[in-house]
Amino acid sequence: MLDIRFIRENPDAVKENIKKKFQEEKLPLVDEVLELDAQNRAAMSEANELRASRNSLSKKVGMLMGQAKKDPSKLAEAEEAKAQVKANADRLAQLEQLEGELAEKIRKIMLVIPNIIDPSVPIGPDDSANVEVERFGEAVTPSFDIPYHTEIMESFNGVDMDAAGRVSGNGFYYLMGDVARLHEAVLAYARDFMIGKGFTFCIPPFMIHGNVVEGVMSQTDMEAMMYKIEGEDLYLIGTSEHSMIGKFIDQMIPEDSLPQTLTSYSPCFRKEKGSHGIEERGVYRIHQFEKQEMIVVCRPEDSMDWYEKMWRYSVELFRSLDIPVRQLECCSGDLADLKVKSCDIEAWSPRQQKYFEVCSCSNLGDAQARRLKMRVKGEKGTYLPHTLNNTVVAPPRMLIAFLENNLQADGSVVIPKVLQPYMGGLEVMVPNK
Repeated sequence: MLDIRFIRENPDAVKENIKKKFQEEKLPLVDEVLELDAQNRAAMSEANELRASRNSLSKKVGMLMGQAKKDPSKLAEAEEAKAQVKANADRLAQLEQLEGELAEKIRKIMLVIPNIIDPSVPIGPDDSANVEVERFGEAVTPSFDIPYHTEIMESFNGVDMDAAGRVSGNGFYYLMGDVARLHEAVLAYARDFMIGKGFTFCIPPFMIHGNVVEGVMSQTDMEAMMYKIEGEDLYLIGTSEHSMIGKFIDQMIPEDSLPQTLTSYSPCFRKEKGSHGIEERGVYRIHQFEKQEMIVVCRPEDSMDWYEKMWRYSVELFRSLDIPVRQLECCSGDLADLKVKSCDIEAWSPRQQKYFEVCSCSNLGDAQARRLKMRVKGEKGTYLPHTLNNTVVAPPRMLIAFLENNLQADGSVVIPKVLQPYMGGLEVMVPNK
């Protein structure tokens, strides 16, 4: 969400940004919101003039009514002044209603005009134009065949998709035994990894109000992702970023408390509507999963430094689990409307012989802060902070990369040293069949 003053002063830059995001259908919104803004400012100006004249007119009525007691000829003038007071009050009520209507129209348009992207973002229409920046670790393809990930899990009696389908439908799963333990071990390790980086661990609410949803994500993403609780103003979170950034709604944050660095655990719930859809087989794209997340609220001048740190934390964590990864810079057309800059960390899949997304790191500038009315109180006054988020790990999807990259020819799975304490000292998972 942009500052309306920025749009007034830079309409051409806003339109050019829309073109860079390949959203030409939104170009008319810039002129539309400027016209509504002009009408709103005119209404506010007239209303302020009426408010300013209200006191003097009221005093005049009182004075004339007092004079009319001695001089009846003043009564007509007093009644005329009273009529003017009423007419002004009626007009003021109309203007205040008009201001509210115009402000709401402006707000709705402002919610869909995309944020200004960083100059470093590559320009392209969709994810096919995303740019590989760097690889970390050697992408090895073993000499033996690697089964599909659910087949690996099934060899440990670790997953039951059929039972989940009977109970809940596609997009759900039962994890069991060592695979379920591995799932929780990865989350616990990720938690402690981020605590070691100085982040504060948090377990947030798993349901949030609609105004928080509107504050943290674009309208398009909201409709495609969020599950609403029927009959209540509550939504199931699609990621803990939603409730973690929402924690600061309507808050004045002391500048000396920045940066706020938080890492949070939560289950996540997603409709997954749109081009990707739900997998009928496997745990890659599902309705329910768990995730360790990181978020940062910081001074604007520090946000790009934090962006660099955050995606590198993901690389460090995945490499500690012997998983090769790469950083992929998201192009303009692949950025959600609130994002200034974003990159994916993709893990190597030796079975598919390609990389796939396991983390997404984003700098949203001051967009979420403006929507949620977050402010920072500093020595030089108040200002909007910047917000950032990044996935630490999101099993069970992350387990696909883990199992494929640590699978041995005999079907066993090696547990990296950093994870062994979380697996009760287990060094190797041995299949049951």
